[in-house]
Amino acid sequence: MSAIATDPPIWDSVVTGLVTRILGRGHPDVHFLSLDARERSFEFGAEAGVLTVAATDALAAAVGVHTYLRTVCAVAVGWDTPRPLPVTEFPDAPPTRGTAETEHLYYLNFCTQGYTSAYWGWDDWERETDWMALHGVTMPLTLLGHEAVLREALTGLGLDESTVLRFLGGPGYLPWQYMGNLDGFPDPMPSSWIDAHLDLARRVLERQRSFGMTPVLPGFTGHVPAGLAPGRTRTRDWQGFRTHVLDPADPLYARAAEEVAGVQARLLGTDHLYAIDPFIEMVPVDADPAFPGAVARATLDGLTGADPDAVWVLQAWPFSYQRDFWSDSRVNAFLDAIPDDRVLVLDLWAEEDPQWSRLDSFGSKAWIWCALLNFGGRTDPIGDLQGAVDGINAAKATGNRPVGLGLAMEGTRNNPAFFHLVADQAWTRTEDVRRDWLPGFVRGRYGADADPALLAAWRGLNATVYGASDVRIFPEQFNGVLTARPGYADLAFPDRVRTDAAGLVWYDWADLVGAWEALVGAAERHPALADGPLGGDLVDVAMAVLSRVCDHRYAELVEAAAGRGEVPEEGVARFLRVFDDLDALLATRPEYRYATWEARAEAWATDDDERRVLRDNARRILTVWTTTEDTVLDDYAARLWSGLVGGYHRPRWAAWSRGLPRALSDRSAAASELDRELTGIAERFLAEGAPPVPVPQEGVVARSRLLLDRYGRADAP
Repeated sequence: MSAIATDPPIWDSVVTGLVTRILGRGHPDVHFLSLDARERSFEFGAEAGVLTVAATDALAAAVGVHTYLRTVCAVAVGWDTPRPLPVTEFPDAPPTRGTAETEHLYYLNFCTQGYTSAYWGWDDWERETDWMALHGVTMPLTLLGHEAVLREALTGLGLDESTVLRFLGGPGYLPWQYMGNLDGFPDPMPSSWIDAHLDLARRVLERQRSFGMTPVLPGFTGHVPAGLAPGRTRTRDWQGFRTHVLDPADPLYARAAEEVAGVQARLLGTDHLYAIDPFIEMVPVDADPAFPGAVARATLDGLTGADPDAVWVLQAWPFSYQRDFWSDSRVNAFLDAIPDDRVLVLDLWAEEDPQWSRLDSFGSKAWIWCALLNFGGRTDPIGDLQGAVDGINAAKATGNRPVGLGLAMEGTRNNPAFFHLVADQAWTRTEDVRRDWLPGFVRGRYGADADPALLAAWRGLNATVYGASDVRIFPEQFNGVLTARPGYADLAFPDRVRTDAAGLVWYDWADLVGAWEALVGAAERHPALADGPLGGDLVDVAMAVLSRVCDHRYAELVEAAAGRGEVPEEGVARFLRVFDDLDALLATRPEYRYATWEARAEAWATDDDERRVLRDNARRILTVWTTTEDTVLDDYAARLWSGLVGGYHRPRWAAWSRGLPRALSDRSAAASELDRELTGIAERFLAEGAPPVPVPQEGVVARSRLLLDRYGRADAP
C-alpha cells in the first residue's frame, strides 16, 4: 500500500517551475503531493480543470506530468517541440498510476559535448534539463566545467597555467581530452572560456540536482602532460594522436586522481559518480593481464582518498571496440579488481553489440543497458525500434538485471523516435512497437486529432529505415556517398558499388516513398504542424530518400564510366543536383543549417583570436576532424546540414566529376590531382567556412512536395 501526504512536497517549487516553462505563465492549476511507496512511482488525476500529481520524488512527478500530457492532452515534449505547449485546460482524467521499471535512466556520451552541445549556453541547457526531467533521466553525464578543474588541479601539481592551457587544447575537442585520447589539439584553450563555463557548469548542476538527478562528473584517467612527470610517462596512440599516461605504480597517479576529484568537489560539488575510461579505444600500455587491475586500484585509491563514497562509472565500449585484446578473461580480471560497490558498468552499445550477454551480465556488478545508435552526431534517420525493445526486455529478464537504461548517443537531435522509445522503457514495457507504442508516439507528436496519414507514415518508416534489424549501424558500414570522401578506386569495382548501394536499401523502396508521401500530404492539409516536429520529420525522410538516390546515381556513373569508358554529362548533372536540392530543403529549418552551429561557437568569443579558434573548432570537427593531411577521421561527424551539403560535400564531388574523364585513362594521376583539390577545398572551408545559403522563400512543406515529385517515383534504387 502507498500513502499520499497532504502537505506540499519539498520539490513542489522545482516541478512547478518546470510546468511553467513548458506550458507558459497562466497555465492551468497543478497540485503536487508526496507519495509514499516502496518503488519510484507517480499517480495523477484531473478533475474540474485541476491536475493533481502525487509522486515519490521530483523526477517521478515530472514523468507523471509528461505522461498525463502525452496520454490525455496528446502533447509530448521532444527535443524539437515548440514551447509553450498548446495546453490551455486540463481535461478530466481518472487516477492513473505509474511505477518505474528501472531505478535509473542514464543520459549522454562524452562525445555528445563535442558533437552537439559544445557551444550551448544557459538557455540550451535549461531546455535540455527540462527534457531530461520529463523523460526521467536520473544520471546525466555532465562535463561542463571540467576544464576549470583540470586547470586548478594541474597547476596545483606544479605546472604553469600556459602549459595547462596548451594541454587542454581547443574548446570543441574537450571530450576527447577528458577521455585521454588527445591533448593540445587544435589550439590552446582560451582562459575566458574556462571562467565562463565554470559559471555555466555551476548553474546547470544546480538545476539538475534540484530535480534529484545525480550527475556523473569526469575523473582522472592517468592522462597527463608529459612535463608533469618527465621520463616517467608512457606513450599511447589514438587515431594519430600521441598522449602520455602515468604508470599506476607511480605515487603521482593516485595523488593526481585525488587532486582532480578534490578540486572538482570544491568547485562543482559531487554526487559521488565519476566517469573514468582509462582504456577508451586504446589498449593498455602494458600487455601484462594484471596491468588493468593495477590501474583500477590506483584509480580507486585516488578517488576514495578525496571521496570515500566514490563510485566509478565505466564504459564497456573498449570490450567491444577492441575485442581482440579484451578477451573474456582480461575483462573479468579487470572488473574483479574493482569492488562491486565501487563500479557501475555502462553497456554502451547494447542495442547492437551487447556485452552483458557475453560477460554473464557483468557478474555481480551493477550495470546499465545503453543505446548508442548515433556515431559522430550524424543526422541519418535509421534505427531498429523493435530490436531495441527486444534487447531491453531480454536484459530485464536476466538474473543480474540492469539497474537502469541509458541513452549514450554521440550526438542528440536526431532519430527522436528511437531515443524516446528507449527512454520510455525505463517506466514501461513495450512488447510490440507497431501495436503498443507507435500510435501513442504519433498522437503525442502531432496531437489528438492527427491526420490518420501520419500514423500510416510512421508505420511505413517502422517497416523501412526504423526496421534495420539486420543492418550494422556504424559509420564504416552505413555511410552513403553524400558525405563520403571522393576517390577513383571504385572504377575498378562497379559491381561492388552497385551491391553496396543496394545493401543500404534492405526494405521495400515503395514503403519509404509512401511514408514520405503521407507526411507531405498531411503537412499540406495541416500546414501549422510543419512549424513543429512534422517539419523536422519531413526533412529527415527526405534525407533518407535522397541519400539513397545519391548512392544510386553514383553507381550509375561508375558503371557507365567503367563499362563504356565515357562520362555521361547528364548523369553528372543529375548526380550533383541531389546535393543542390537537399541543401535547399535543409535551409528551410534553422536546426539543419550549418550557420546556426558556427554562430553559436562564435558567440563565446571575447576577441578576434578567440573567434578564430572557435570558428576553426566548429568547422574542423564536422569535416577533416584532425588536419587536411590526415584523412583517417575525415567525415566521421559529417552532417546533412545546409551549407555543408552544398558548400563542402558538393564541391568535392564536383571536383571528382571533373577529373573522371582523366581517371579513365590514368587513374593514378587523376587520383593525385583529386587529392590536391580535396585538400584545397578543405583548407578553404577551414579558413572561410560555408558560403552563405539563402533561406528559400517557400517553406519546408512546399520544398518537400517539390522533391517528392522529383525523386519519389523515378529514382527507385
